[in-house]
Amino acid sequence: MPNSAPHSPLTLARVSWNDPRAISLRDAMDVEMMELYREIAAVAEPGVGEKMDAVLVVDPDEILFTILVLDGETAVGHAALRPFNDSLEVKRVVVAESHRGLGIAKLLMREMESIARERGMKSLVLHTGFMQIPAIRLYETLGYSPIPYFRGYEAVPDSLCFEKLLPFG
Repeated sequence: MPNSAPHSPLTLARVSWNDPRAISLRDAMDVEMMELYREIAAVAEPGVGEKMDAVLVVDPDEILFTILVLDGETAVGHAALRPFNDSLEVKRVVVAESHRGLGIAKLLMREMESIARERGMKSLVLHTGFMQIPAIRLYETLGYSPIPYFRGYEAVPDSLCFEKLLPFG
């Protein structure tokens, strides 16, 4: 259930990874994920945290696109893309808590698919955590299928990887 309706028409903006609004949304996501996975992290074997940190870090120089969804001037959604083989990897999809349930994540994912098609990519791939049930449902609804780990994500316990093949034309 949405917490509030948008006050303005929602718009998409391509911004730098280092845009302060993008950073703010990613920071909020980090806090939420730390809380969501707190109990699992507490019982992880020694060294797992360091391995996870190494694989989850995003090099800003690898990011091709960072997309924000804006409600007026307020950033309420974020997603980014980086290359992976002949695909693009979707990174850091987050919607502000105040705007969840309004279709913003779907809007972001459709934009990621559009960018990938424009660039002639064969697919989009992504990684998520097993406790992010709404995200998993969204990806499955949009046609993403489970795939084996890639890019070292096997270091993240109980994580999931998905791919969506992108038809041309």
